[in-house]
Amino acid sequence: MTEIIGYILSSVVGISLGLIGGGGSILTVPILVYVFGLGPEISTSYSLFIVGLTALAGSINYYKNGLVNMKAALIFSVPSLIAVFLTRKFIMPALPDVIMTIGSFQYTRPMFIMTVFAALMIAASISMIRKSKTPDPSKMKPGHHYTLIFLEGAVVGMLTGFVGAGGGFLIIPALVLLAGLPMKEAVGTSLLIIGIKSLLGFTGDISAGVNIDWMFLAIVSVFTIAGIYVGSTLAKKISGDKLKPAFGWFVLVMGIYIMLRETVFKS
Repeated sequence: MTEIIGYILSSVVGISLGLIGGGGSILTVPILVYVFGLGPEISTSYSLFIVGLTALAGSINYYKNGLVNMKAALIFSVPSLIAVFLTRKFIMPALPDVIMTIGSFQYTRPMFIMTVFAALMIAASISMIRKSKTPDPSKMKPGHHYTLIFLEGAVVGMLTGFVGAGGGFLIIPALVLLAGLPMKEAVGTSLLIIGIKSLLGFTGDISAGVNIDWMFLAIVSVFTIAGIYVGSTLAKKISGDKLKPAFGWFVLVMGIYIMLRETVFKS
């Protein structure tokens, strides 16, 4: 029964990615940890594959409709790819099993990963809840901020490598504000970036010798990919902007719950 719930929730991840272009991947790790019962570290690894494959599948329709800016994707992806690969290959394995000890309380590596992930969830939720005016692309100056896009790509790549989330809530605003892309084109470009960098980060785990349950990954990925196509279809009838704040509140509650669970409830 628990597995069935997990598969249903996995499809919800895909649906949310299809509807609002981001945010859904932030739920993948909690589903793997708290529903499927996997450890935080392997969950971040599996999340890279699931999110990457799903986002890549979702970007295909955007590409066919001319809504993927390859130049912006390349400039963002190069530093992001390097950062996510190095994070998974070297930084994650180098983390000590016990980060710090306070009296009888030990702050372990799994707890550290989940609290950082919870903090990212809270940040993502705030960006989804907060109503911001979409800049008018005609008033932007495309190409004048590609250095900032390059730098943000490196930061997002490191975050992706660490917590296994796509970072769409950071990528889309950067593409709109810094590259001057229209919102739909920013969403399509973001999905391509998320797909490529997440899958490359996953190869870092493979090269590090992480034991992978390919059958499990395949089943979950089928549900998430099916979800993103359902979400993309619904997006033509339902405004993602109207759903984003409600989804943001849900992510906020989840982030606070995980933060408390991994710190206060375990102390």
